[in-house]
Amino acid sequence: MSGYFHQVPTGLKKEAMNRSTFKRWKNSLLIFLAVMGPGIITSNVDNDAGGIYTYSIAGAHYGYSLLWTLIPITIALIVVQEMVARMGVVTGKGLADLIREEYGFRTTFLLMALLLLINWGNTVSEFAGLASGMRLFHVSRFISVPIGAVLVWLLVVRGTYRIVEKVFLLACGFYVAYLISGFLAHPDWKVAMKGTLIPTMQLKTDFIYMIIGLVGTTIAPWMQFYLQAAVVEKGIKPNHYIQSRWDVILGCIIVDVVAFFIIVACAATIHLGGHQQINDAADAALALKPFAGSAASALFAFGLCNASLFAASILPLATAYTVCEGLGFESGIDKRPHEAPAFYSLYTGLIILGGLAVLVLSETKQIQFILLSQVANGILLPFVLIFMLSLCNREDIMGAYRNTRTFNIIAWATCIVIILLTLLLVVSSFLPQYIPPPLAAPSR
Repeated sequence: MSGYFHQVPTGLKKEAMNRSTFKRWKNSLLIFLAVMGPGIITSNVDNDAGGIYTYSIAGAHYGYSLLWTLIPITIALIVVQEMVARMGVVTGKGLADLIREEYGFRTTFLLMALLLLINWGNTVSEFAGLASGMRLFHVSRFISVPIGAVLVWLLVVRGTYRIVEKVFLLACGFYVAYLISGFLAHPDWKVAMKGTLIPTMQLKTDFIYMIIGLVGTTIAPWMQFYLQAAVVEKGIKPNHYIQSRWDVILGCIIVDVVAFFIIVACAATIHLGGHQQINDAADAALALKPFAGSAASALFAFGLCNASLFAASILPLATAYTVCEGLGFESGIDKRPHEAPAFYSLYTGLIILGGLAVLVLSETKQIQFILLSQVANGILLPFVLIFMLSLCNREDIMGAYRNTRTFNIIAWATCIVIILLTLLLVVSSFLPQYIPPPLAAPSR
């Protein structure tokens, strides 16, 4: 009897501990849901028209053999994105703002001018992706592009940060279309898993260029500027840094899971059907139809339209944030146009010029602009990565949150590899006769 009474307090203690643990988990989840957004949105925008095209080519031409590259690419993306998110949380300042303060106005102005050129070209590619995707639903670009431009403009100009973020998160959810397309393609999952877990290399120029293309389409300069600005505008503080880090990690995983299913869908159908030529992401959607059926083809096309419209919203927004931060102008979705005229003028101007380029220029001339922006992207990326690493190691800026030695080894190794591959891609862009057909005219 006495033993029974001794057991009661122990049981109560365990119950109290379980309640306490549950409460901590519940609070952590609620904080994460409040913090969630910047990391997931920034990563998912990277699966735009150019990204979808690149992944489609990888699956159509090389089957499952390049799936393994998504593992190191995901790790590289996490390392780079985590640094800028951490800087935003700790400093409360955007990346462009920090570069201006630490390296001067002249350096910042040159970076901003190049970024403006790049992102205009990228915006053109997104509206081109929207036009080609809607063409599959028999909608003319003279209808789809103006309507798309007005929608993305109204979203930001008339919305608040909370509303805009919720719409962007909803758009991220539509990427499930690619997962469904992947299953409808009935891939050989054993071969797909083997291609994912066991690296294979071909000492062929086109295979190596394809790997460079996959890396190059994953990490872009605008992403680093936008993510840090979004973290700052959302007001995430250091005590919620862990939740912000998980937002970044989850976003990086989601984006490459989508990439995995795009490659798998094209590998299981187009590749096995005989290497059909794909000139843009819309061609990939059309090519799926004979093998995986109308549903898979329509979902793939819907995913392209969603991705293009999503990116056409984010890229001008990222540019407006970055340039205004770098040059010291007021910026932010929560400010009204009269409070941040430069911010809204830049956003509006990029949308108008990007949409007009797609309406006025032929597809061949559009590709020239897109190629130029891709090359400029490659030129700017190494500088941005070096600035990021330098700032993230400054004790006077980051304090206890600066990079550890282990993280620095991983980060520098990642950045050096990215820089070398990017420089190789940039150099090859000026030597088109050496570029294999799949990469000779990228859609991004």
